[in-house]
Amino acid sequence: VRTRLPVLHWLPRYSLAWLQLDLIAGLTVGLTVVPQALAYAEVAGLPLQYGLYSSFMGCFVYCFLGTAKDVTLGPTAIMSLLVSSYTFHEPVYAILLAFLSGCIQLAMGLLHLGFLLDFISCPVIKGFTSAASVTISFNQIKNILGLQGIPRQFFLQVYETLRRIRETRAGDAILGLACLAALAGLQAMKSRLPRAACVEPLAARVSYLIVWTSATARNALVVLFAGLVAYSFQVMGSQPLTLTGSIPRGLPAFRLPRFSMAAPNGTIPFRSMVEDMGVGLAVVPLMGLLETVAIAKAFASQNNYRIDPNQELLAMGFANILGSFVSSYPITGSFGRTAVNAQSGVCTPAGGLVTGTLVLLSLAYLTSLFYYIPKAALAAVIISAVVPLFDAGIFRTLWRVKRLDLVPLCVTFLLCFWEVQYGIVAGVLVSGILLLYSIARPPIKVLEGDVLLLQPGSSLHFPAIECLRDAVCSHALAASPPRSIILDCRHISSIDYTVVVGLAELLQELRKHGLSLAFCSLQDPVLQVLLSADLEGFQHFPSREEAERCGGADPGCGGAAPFTSTSESSLLPT
Repeated sequence: VRTRLPVLHWLPRYSLAWLQLDLIAGLTVGLTVVPQALAYAEVAGLPLQYGLYSSFMGCFVYCFLGTAKDVTLGPTAIMSLLVSSYTFHEPVYAILLAFLSGCIQLAMGLLHLGFLLDFISCPVIKGFTSAASVTISFNQIKNILGLQGIPRQFFLQVYETLRRIRETRAGDAILGLACLAALAGLQAMKSRLPRAACVEPLAARVSYLIVWTSATARNALVVLFAGLVAYSFQVMGSQPLTLTGSIPRGLPAFRLPRFSMAAPNGTIPFRSMVEDMGVGLAVVPLMGLLETVAIAKAFASQNNYRIDPNQELLAMGFANILGSFVSSYPITGSFGRTAVNAQSGVCTPAGGLVTGTLVLLSLAYLTSLFYYIPKAALAAVIISAVVPLFDAGIFRTLWRVKRLDLVPLCVTFLLCFWEVQYGIVAGVLVSGILLLYSIARPPIKVLEGDVLLLQPGSSLHFPAIECLRDAVCSHALAASPPRSIILDCRHISSIDYTVVVGLAELLQELRKHGLSLAFCSLQDPVLQVLLSADLEGFQHFPSREEAERCGGADPGCGGAAPFTSTSESSLLPT
């Protein structure tokens, strides 16, 4: 029970000092999540209240099931973009996607399938997040400029925005740019703020706390300021700003997600809804898990504690399943809010209880005030949150470190502007092809001498056996005179049956030309496989030096005798 309920590890040791720090951190994150939730619902193409519906259940669930004290779950820019791509701006689809994603994540956690995330390479992730930063930012330009009726497809969006740039509403543009400048200034202020030492005067420590709190809660402050400006214009009888509008008041009902949807021409059944979401049922849960586990590992390393990746999968699965019962769309770990949580000194996941409660209070009592929030202010919040996701340096780094990795990076980056799913799937496929190519064509070092020494640089699997056979035969037969071969296997940790069959054929082919093939430095698992295969003419030496001293495979050599197998191999066709 303690393994599946991490809360039991820290709850018996909970103290008043921890409670004070968790309260501060929870309130600080709550001031960040409320304006972000409204903004991210816009990215997802859903009514704004669904951002708040998605912001509290993850906080409660992770408190009991999560293993990282810093992580906070909720809507994020990346996940909102994916939801927009797969749910057709329909809340019913988004809620069902949360439920199904949670089921998939829960199953992966129970079956310990977290290793599947390792097949999504860093260049693919960087390509996706960088493209997402550009698309999300440009998607908000229409709100900064006050334009209406702009399509959501990226290339059409760019064309229409530039074509209608003269229709810009001055009020929205001025306020949006002012909010962006304020957010950038507060962020810069926070990054350059020196920490106040305990020995400094009380006034200095209070000033530090005020500046730090203002910079940390900058999203809430900017949205509050913009709302006051909009309300002032409303009172004066003129409104130059585009407002968020009415948001339904009250908490969402706790109920099962709907497994069908009414449409003008009938009812869309569950099977059709699943088919409509298509590859999103794989992309959304995997990207959600990837984002959460990566964030958890990063902050666990930074703050010297360990996480359990499979337990994180279970926490994510339960959070999305239970979240779908309160009309949440898929959620994941938020890097920005997790950073705020850590910087606020959170001690346990209990800080999430405070954050979740603050979101519930906002839904219950503050939604009428959200009417006056200008869309330009929310757009500024989104842009300031996603711009840091664009990593321009990764292109330069990969060019310097390994240029081949630029291929999946660029494929993912470019195709994500067309459709997100195409970019991710294509990037994973390209990475897989490069991985398979490296397995199929391992590096083989060749050393000339009385005998030829070939040394594969990695393990041998079935795609690589033809490459090895070609290398052995070409060097052995092309030499003048033809020479025997020593195969140095020190780097080979595993082989499969196809490789064994290929080696049997290679031994037979070399024997026809009067040449021999000897093995040296075999690791125990590989040696056991080859001995079990009982290859005809198989000879192996404990070390490379002994093999060279014996001339590769001369049975009459002095010194250590080779280990041999003389029975006819049953692996070859008769």
